Amino acid sequence: MNTLKSITKITSLIMIMFLIVSCSDDDNTTMQPLNIVETAQATSELSILVDAVVQAGLADALSAPGNKTVLAPTNAAFMAFLEDKGFNSLSEVPNAVLTQILLNHVIADVNIYSSSLANTSGYTNTMASGPNGTNLSLFYDGSSGVMFNGMASVQIADIETSNGVVHVIDHVIDLPTIATFATTNPALSILVDALAYADTGSPTVPYVNTVSDAEAGPFTVFAPTNDAFASLLTELQVNALADIPTSTVDAVLLHHIVNANVQSSQLATGTVTTLGGDIQADASAFTLTDANGRTSNIVTSLVDIQASNGVVHVIDKVILPPL
Repeated sequence: MNTLKSITKITSLIMIMFLIVSCSDDDNTTMQPLNIVETAQATSELSILVDAVVQAGLADALSAPGNKTVLAPTNAAFMAFLEDKGFNSLSEVPNAVLTQILLNHVIADVNIYSSSLANTSGYTNTMASGPNGTNLSLFYDGSSGVMFNGMASVQIADIETSNGVVHVIDHVIDLPTIATFATTNPALSILVDALAYADTGSPTVPYVNTVSDAEAGPFTVFAPTNDAFASLLTELQVNALADIPTSTVDAVLLHHIVNANVQSSQLATGTVTTLGGDIQADASAFTLTDANGRTSNIVTSLVDIQASNGVVHVIDKVILPPL
């Protein structure tokens, strides 16, 4: 079944379901709307999602009253995910893993409608667990439709249920790594280039593989924006990253990585030990100062971007090793 036919079929089933729950009987009494689980059960193209929810023991939680936003992968999305991960069936997925994957599709205590995501981008938290019991982040991009973590697009939006809102999506959203958030946010593209460029040198961390590895870390990454890197090139009087030796880029990147998962609320004033050396933090001003006296501001709206292998805080100036 192709994508268009799948979407048409799901839409038709949801419309029928809506008519059923909205119609009055002979007493003119309106039936109660379906909850999230019942909505999925009534839609054949979400049957694997239902099986997954039951297998993980989440049916009661997703049926309970309250507000939730659920991103619902289609059967085709689940089949592709299982194949990609090397599983022959859903039953082969360990329940602990499956539970976290499913919770990564649930945003608690809020009904998020597509209209609020249109022409904007940013982060929210899912119910999946990261290091130290933190909740994993989810990047949304509403610049053209709505996409989550750079991989899952909304196919059918704003399905009302009695306990939340459901958006049908075309991919299962895997647990994010630091690389997920670096590569999906266009404002961090030069950081990604810098990581890849440093990997061409010798020796190397290697950076790209490390930030992509869900089992690595956890790390804290202070992530300079594209504007921060552009300012650095001007400061160093070079035209491009390739004009800087890979050994220098390596030393610079190491000063942006801490070998621990430090959320913004845990940042203390004083010395912060990075993999490259010490820098100074001011927790009240939300700044970082390198050994050269150069100060970077932590962007308060872009902190605590939590991945499975660490946390990202966006900064507005590149931190340099001692010159």
